[in-house]
Amino acid sequence: MTGHAGRAAEIIDLFTATFTASAGAEEGAQIGELVRNLLAGRAEQDRFVFIAEQDGRIIGAIIFSRLTYEQDERTVFVLGPVAVIPDQQGKAVGQRLLTHGLATLASAGVDIAVTYGDPSYYRKVGFMPISEADAPAPFPLNQPQGWLAQPLTGRSITPLKGPCHCVEPLNDPVFW
Repeated sequence: MTGHAGRAAEIIDLFTATFTASAGAEEGAQIGELVRNLLAGRAEQDRFVFIAEQDGRIIGAIIFSRLTYEQDERTVFVLGPVAVIPDQQGKAVGQRLLTHGLATLASAGVDIAVTYGDPSYYRKVGFMPISEADAPAPFPLNQPQGWLAQPLTGRSITPLKGPCHCVEPLNDPVFW
């Protein structure tokens, strides 16, 4: 579930096609470009990429990238985007990817994982709702009920202290 080296084009295509199928060509292109930029970033320590394969074909992928809180020593990563090809959705591919990814982050010493998405889906893998007062987002959230987190080590989730900064590709209010 991790061997993504040399497969950036396949991963970008997966995200573009999946988001095009669910939300239209414009969003598919936007998310494809976001993934291209996330994968092109030089700071390997600021991202984790996980893929799911079937018969040598990538059928799902998730990306975690670093969030930095200026006055907090805890290590925080944000999940997003997440994609599973339409014909594999509903088969727990995403949940298995998320469970594996979160375990890997915990093993790497990441204290907290956050995400911004559908609470009913992400609760299945341990994310719980939080407020922006507890963990400021890099930009105001359009749908604050989708701001979720989970502890990965013994350290508490909230409150995270100081202004929050994300990696450059996510540094756009359109994603928040």
